[in-house]
Amino acid sequence: MSRRVLVILAHPVLERSQVNRRLAEVVKTLQGVTLHDLYEVYPTLHISPKREQKLLLEHDVIVFQHPFYWYSAPALVKEWQDLVLEYGWAYGKGGDKLKGKLTLNVVSTGGPQFAYRKDGYNRFTMRELLAPFDQTAHLCGMKYLAPLVLHSSLKVESDEHLLPHAEAYRRVIEALRDDTMDLEKAMHAEKLDELDSLIRRAS
Repeated sequence: MSRRVLVILAHPVLERSQVNRRLAEVVKTLQGVTLHDLYEVYPTLHISPKREQKLLLEHDVIVFQHPFYWYSAPALVKEWQDLVLEYGWAYGKGGDKLKGKLTLNVVSTGGPQFAYRKDGYNRFTMRELLAPFDQTAHLCGMKYLAPLVLHSSLKVESDEHLLPHAEAYRRVIEALRDDTMDLEKAMHAEKLDELDSLIRRAS
C-alpha cells in the first residue's frame, strides 16, 4: 500500500526560518509527497477553496507543518480551515470527502520541552494545545495522529543540530506513505518521539 502525502507548509517568512525551511527541503524530494507552501501560493492571502479541496482529494495523508504561534498555527492556516473545510463537503450532511484520511501537525516551538507539560509554564501538553486540530479532524471523519514536535527551535544553530529531527520527519513521512506506521499507537501517543516502537520494517 502506498499513500499520497500532502504537506501543507505555513510560515509567513520562510526565507528567515532555518528550521522549517530545512525541514521542508527534507520532505519535498520524497516520492509520493507534495509540498504545498500556503504563503508562497497565496501571497495576497486570498485562498482558493476549490484548488485546496482538489489537492485534499488527491492525497491520503494531510500534514500541517508550521511554527507554533501563540499556541496555534500562523493565521493563514485558520483562514484555510474557515474557507476550505466547507459544510456539506468536509463535514455535516453529505460532507464526507475527507473521511478516513490521516492528518497530523509537524510543529516547531521556541520554548523548551519542559514548558509543555502540566507543571510547566505553558500548563498544557502539546497534544492538549493542539486539541482544535484534533477535533477538526474528528468532525471531518479523519484520523488524527500525535504531533511531531521540535522544541527550542530558536537554539538550533546549524543543519548539524537539526539533523536528528529532520531524519525523524523523513521517517514519519515515509512510514505514513508506505503504511509501516502503527496508526493505533500513533493516534494515542502524546508525541511521535519513540519512532522505533511506532514504525515497523517494510515487508
